[in-house]
Amino acid sequence: MEKRIRIAWGITGAGDRLKETIEVMKRLKSEHDVEIRVYASQAGEQVLKWYKMLDSVKSSFDRFYVERNANSPFLAGELQVGKFAALVIAPATANTVAKIAGGIADTLLSNSALMALKAFVPVYIMPSDYREGEVVTDLPDGRKLRLRVRKEDVEHVERLRQVDGIFIVESPEELETELNRLISSAT
Repeated sequence: MEKRIRIAWGITGAGDRLKETIEVMKRLKSEHDVEIRVYASQAGEQVLKWYKMLDSVKSSFDRFYVERNANSPFLAGELQVGKFAALVIAPATANTVAKIAGGIADTLLSNSALMALKAFVPVYIMPSDYREGEVVTDLPDGRKLRLRVRKEDVEHVERLRQVDGIFIVESPEELETELNRLISSAT
């Protein structure tokens, strides 16, 4: 009997492309025999509520956890002992990206990413701020919000692109392609 593939999916406080990312993860779950456990930062839970997607995420995936501290729930340990094929952080705030790039492990998702890398577990990150300039994103009420992506935030993403075991994806579609590749190679 084949082992069921398990993916840990981290949601940070970024709302940009959140809806599209949720749809990708739902498709992956429905098209493959894959277990997806969701780990939301405290800000991630707030954003899911603000976008009115919390109930949908809770009911659509195998388990849902909210960060209590950098090591609770105990995702880092489960990644290190091989309970997950990958850690996905999507969408990822500039803050989360900067912490991982700087080796700061003081949140659930930054700690888990760094521990996953030590255990050779691939980490897929979809940063909200990956290209310098202006970006327009959707607010929960449908209005558009214009934001500036800073050079410093892009530099953190570029540092992560160089890290063995981290895969930077720039869109939900690219995330889906990469995860389909991972799932196909694991079965």
